[in-house]
Amino acid sequence: MKAQTAVRLLNLNKQFYQTFGREFSSTRQRLQPGVLRMLDGLGGDEALLDLGCGNGELTRELMRRGHRGRYTGLDFSLPLLEVARQGWEDLPATFIRADLTTPSWEKRVTAALNQPYDWVVAFAVLHHIPGSAMRQKILSKARNLLKDGGLFIHSNWQFLNSEKLLARVQPWSQAGLDEAEIDPGDYLLDWRSGGRGLRYVHHFDEAELSALAAATGFRVRESFLSDGDNDRLGLYQVWEAIG
Repeated sequence: MKAQTAVRLLNLNKQFYQTFGREFSSTRQRLQPGVLRMLDGLGGDEALLDLGCGNGELTRELMRRGHRGRYTGLDFSLPLLEVARQGWEDLPATFIRADLTTPSWEKRVTAALNQPYDWVVAFAVLHHIPGSAMRQKILSKARNLLKDGGLFIHSNWQFLNSEKLLARVQPWSQAGLDEAEIDPGDYLLDWRSGGRGLRYVHHFDEAELSALAAATGFRVRESFLSDGDNDRLGLYQVWEAIG
């Protein structure tokens, strides 16, 4: 993918989340079953970095569970972060406004906690990152923020497993792009709550994710489908950071 195309896709999603951040947050008032399953693996003292923390619902669940480890949430959307920060001033949680696609986002993270993390999570985040080169840069930085043997846990939207969501796929001309500019697996989906918006989403399969893990210092420990009426709308994976 050409760099200028990736920038256009990123800007498309930034515009969406800045415009519809509060409407999007209102549809994300509970965690998905797959996320809850992953949280069951926590001991309670882990230092956890949440990439794309959104409205902070994960933080609230951690606090409900009595989690004692340090939590750092990162997101570029100010409307979502404003929701995330409400009511947690006295708890061990830090929220940072930063963009994963910028060159030095990890420096903001290390300033918040100058030690390796036990877990880095990215729920419903990677599928918004265009191009394999950009994904590898972000994942390599995530690996460097983890201790050896630490876990990177992520989920990716499997919207092609839903007839309803398939109907939301739009032609790239709606975003002023030609299909020839786009990578295989890239899609444009519309949004219809509080106005009409467009989002870029990449549809991953397990083979592509396994290649990404190997290229960025991880090994895949677990992979499963969850969420939605058919339990197939989210592909979850647990990666272990290797030396």
